Amino acid sequence: LMWVSAAIAVGIVVFQSVLFFRKSLKAAKEIGIEQEKINMAIKSSAISSIGPSIVILSGMLSLLITVGGPMAWMRLSLIGSVMFESIAAGFGTASVGVQLGADTLTPLALDMAVWTMILGSIGWIIFATISASRMDKAKLMAISSAAIIGAFSSMSSSHLIKLNKNSVACVLGAVFMAILLTISEKKNIKWLKEWNLTISILAAMIITAVI
Repeated sequence: LMWVSAAIAVGIVVFQSVLFFRKSLKAAKEIGIEQEKINMAIKSSAISSIGPSIVILSGMLSLLITVGGPMAWMRLSLIGSVMFESIAAGFGTASVGVQLGADTLTPLALDMAVWTMILGSIGWIIFATISASRMDKAKLMAISSAAIIGAFSSMSSSHLIKLNKNSVACVLGAVFMAILLTISEKKNIKWLKEWNLTISILAAMIITAVI
């Protein structure tokens, strides 16, 4: 029953993705964007998603151990981040005296973990629903740039201050990204522009694991 319930939720996300993709293609053709540029955008987006997806997959494995396969699959297929889900689940179980990952997970503790993860992220959905139709009046480029910088800064800072392997991976990722961006811009290497994020993430992870 858990797998079926999770599959329904994930199925809705897949349906939305297909719907948005089709509408985007239609809109692009209506405003006269060339097919070559559309294909390039699709290719770049697909390649750029590989690196972050691998990171999410590794985080899902740790969440899988604590709250089970169905919940880990559903939560990281919907909304939120690996860090948020793990912390939220921990807060939920702690409220009933169960330490996530250390103690045996009782049915009540699992319920609390699930509700905490869901209620903790529902605000994002409500805000997006209310504000989506008004976003055309906002300066989207400035908002999106600020949001991306803020999100990555928040995630990176928590690792940098620990001064451990996480800090090393974070610094290495930034160094690799800066080098690859510089090379791809100066040499105008299109394929490198598409792969630089994935290469940076994987290189930093591998080197940190080795040392």
